[in-house]
Amino acid sequence: MTTMAAPSAFDVRALREGIERADAGALLALYADDAELRVVDRATQPSHPLVVHGRDEIGALLDDLYGRETSHTLERVVLQADRLAFLESCRYPDGVRVLVSSTAELRAGRIVDQTSVQAWDENRPSQ
Repeated sequence: MTTMAAPSAFDVRALREGIERADAGALLALYADDAELRVVDRATQPSHPLVVHGRDEIGALLDDLYGRETSHTLERVVLQADRLAFLESCRYPDGVRVLVSSTAELRAGRIVDQTSVQAWDENRPSQ
C-alpha cells in the first residue's frame, strides 16, 4: 500500500511577518528554488512585465523593495489548497501609497509562480 504525504501548508503567518517587518530574507524563504515572479505596473505593463526567475533574482528584487523606507501592511489573504492571493498596502514617508495585488501557485507549501499587479499614487497626497 502506497501512502502519499499531504502537501505542507503555506505559512501565512510568515508571509504577514515578512511583509510587515520588511524582512526580505523571511519572504524569500517562502519561494521554491525554481520560482518565477512577474510584476505588472505602469512601467512594466502586461505585454512586457518584469519577470524574475529563481531565488537569487527574486531575493534581489525583495531586497530592493523591502529595503526602502516604506511601511508595509498585509491587508487580505486567501489561501486555498495550492493557490494564494494577497493584498499588500505600502506607504512612503512622504505619503505616497502603493497597493499590490498578488496571486500565486504553491507547491509543497512554497510559492512557485506569482503575478503581482501594483498601482502607485500618481501625485503626492495633499498634506
